[in-house]
Amino acid sequence: MRRHPQTLAPLTFTFDRPSVGNVAFEISGWPGEPFAKLVETLTQVLEKRCGAFTCAPSRFPHISLAYASTGAQDIDATALKAQLATIDGPLAGTVLMDRLHLVEQWHAGEGRITWDPLAEIALTGEVAA
Repeated sequence: MRRHPQTLAPLTFTFDRPSVGNVAFEISGWPGEPFAKLVETLTQVLEKRCGAFTCAPSRFPHISLAYASTGAQDIDATALKAQLATIDGPLAGTVLMDRLHLVEQWHAGEGRITWDPLAEIALTGEVAA
């Protein structure tokens, strides 16, 4: 699990203005290809070691700002999008991804997502010994 990510150099992603999704406020980023390749490779490694599992559908660079919970169906998504559109100027910024955090994640009820950290892997661009 550590060998492949350590051979990668840190990646830089650009993130834009927040958007209202089905279950969260999030900011999508680009470029997507290096992120998708990394997720696919790590998914294959995990399946070989641990067996098949259901991977999250969010196989694109993104930052989750908030998740929907009880009462979310009553929120006016159109009004939220209109409010986001009133923010003047560019909101794009870059983020350097220089490490991965492997976490065990689950839905803890009452609209809460919880996780336990399992490992931190630096992207060093060096061949692992």
